[in-house]
Amino acid sequence: MLVSTLKGTGWEPTGDISDEILERRAKSLPETDFPEPGNRALGGGGGGGAIPAGGEAGEGELEEGGAVSVGPADIPEDEIEYFDVEFAKQGETIELANNQTILEQGEDHGWDLPYACRQGQCVSCAGRVADGPSEDYLEHDNQQMLEDAELEDGYTLTCVAYPRDSFTIETGEAP
Repeated sequence: MLVSTLKGTGWEPTGDISDEILERRAKSLPETDFPEPGNRALGGGGGGGAIPAGGEAGEGELEEGGAVSVGPADIPEDEIEYFDVEFAKQGETIELANNQTILEQGEDHGWDLPYACRQGQCVSCAGRVADGPSEDYLEHDNQQMLEDAELEDGYTLTCVAYPRDSFTIETGEAP
């Protein structure tokens, strides 16, 4: 039988300094204001800075002292209207302003509504207005995916749809 009384080399592992290094690195970099990720469904990446094509020359340009009205999101504070919108699948009716999209206001209410591009260029956020043609109840700001027949059937893209009347919507319904 062999009994050893050796105590090793005396080497001790060093403490974890990763948090200290991260803090030091964070302090050395300027503060950055990153936008909310624009594509949660696909794993990040912002919606980007795409500028809609088309339109008349000079449209959207400011003249001296002038203002540009691009769409429903630019409605002045004193002209905002509110409409009761029933979200059928959520089982609730909430009041929506006409200067924010249905998707934004549903998220503000705490619902996890489907979306991908937030630019009207896919159908991930599609929903269906149960009360009739979607354009009777909504204004679409630059939607590029739905055909006229689909709009007549009540389909909408909630990421670019602004309410202009009270209605019932079924979210997560694509044509």
